[in-house]
Amino acid sequence: MRINEIITKKAEKKELTKEEIRFFVNGYVANEIPDYQIASLLMAIRLNGMTDDETTYLTEAMMYSGETLNWDFLHKIIADKHSTGGVGDKVSIVLCPILAALDVTIAKMSGRGLGHTGGTLDKLESIEGYTISLTEKKFKEIVEKHGIAIVGQNEKLVPADKKMYALRDVTGTVESIPLIASSIMSKKLATGSNCILLDVKCGNGAFMKNVENAKKLGSLMIAIGKKLGRKIAVEITNMEQPLGKAIGNKIEVIEAINTLKGNGPKDFTEIIYSSAKTLLVLAQKAKDENEAKLLVDSVISSGKAYQKFLEWINAQGGNIKVFDNKNWFMPKYKYEVKSNLEGYLKIKSAISFGLVAMKLGAGRTKKEDSIDYEAGIYLNKSSNELVKKGDTLFTLYSSKPIDNNLEKELLDSIEFSEKPYIIKSVFAKLI
Repeated sequence: MRINEIITKKAEKKELTKEEIRFFVNGYVANEIPDYQIASLLMAIRLNGMTDDETTYLTEAMMYSGETLNWDFLHKIIADKHSTGGVGDKVSIVLCPILAALDVTIAKMSGRGLGHTGGTLDKLESIEGYTISLTEKKFKEIVEKHGIAIVGQNEKLVPADKKMYALRDVTGTVESIPLIASSIMSKKLATGSNCILLDVKCGNGAFMKNVENAKKLGSLMIAIGKKLGRKIAVEITNMEQPLGKAIGNKIEVIEAINTLKGNGPKDFTEIIYSSAKTLLVLAQKAKDENEAKLLVDSVISSGKAYQKFLEWINAQGGNIKVFDNKNWFMPKYKYEVKSNLEGYLKIKSAISFGLVAMKLGAGRTKKEDSIDYEAGIYLNKSSNELVKKGDTLFTLYSSKPIDNNLEKELLDSIEFSEKPYIIKSVFAKLI
């Protein structure tokens, strides 16, 4: 078998076999096939696509390119949730303890953020002492004892994806639905989860810009899951505007805590309930979504969800006393953006808010950049809220002086209407 023959075959729009796909994945990981040949193959895949079978073979080959985790010793369904990322996306911090409080075991590996705000790990690391780097033994111990853990990605898992993604990033082959699907699914499956919710963000603040392509990606990931014996559900959710009212790191943790206590923003709470109901039914903890909603209501109103959150954070070394300290989030600088107009607010660009948050220090442009955990934006007014002249629209926070030019960037990203309009939090569910 020769790599140039495989490249030619895909360039001629022919279907690759399982053996051919395994050959080029393993050869690339072993440094036996150079970057330039894999880059050529990736471009052929982007231009000509892959069948569902090919994408499944690619997912499986990538999944087994390194170590995999096994949870058979627990004799339980292991659930996981993945989001394609967005502005103000702190869903995992709320959803996971709710599920764990309802006896759904969560063993999750997350990544850091590179861009507008920190990833889930950065938000969790804003909590003093929280440890994302656990040995596999310790990770399994915490999951077994507490039913929940969220850790950093294990470098030994799916090395093929790490190499291929870096190459895709510099060769214009990121935007290929089969390559996106195999990248996401190989990582989720390698962690040993057998019940997975995939939250595909859709809109100007997300990677998938329209519902049609988001559905294509979601349907493909479900097909891969079925072929590999996993339960998969997909939700396509709105990222036309930031999720919730908080954008940043500490500020998002605070909003997550408020939501666990039943006091979260409407749009964010809707997403939490939707995702929780979907996973509870998928994990066979509820017969339907109505029963699932009652279960979620019960652990929030009783305080069990918040107690499970504290138990989890404490188990991974986090100092839970900070949540009782009113001065835990205390940025040195604050800047209020006022409205000169009135009407119903409409945020036109979620990504603009993300980029302003990054400029405040809440995100990183390079992996080496440090994050200012105090930096962020609070939306005093969200989309569809009535605004009067002089109202505070947004409050900016940072540990360094705030550039007042950021105000214009935000004001350029909004408009006002005379009447309210309909906003959907969840565009579609695919199971």
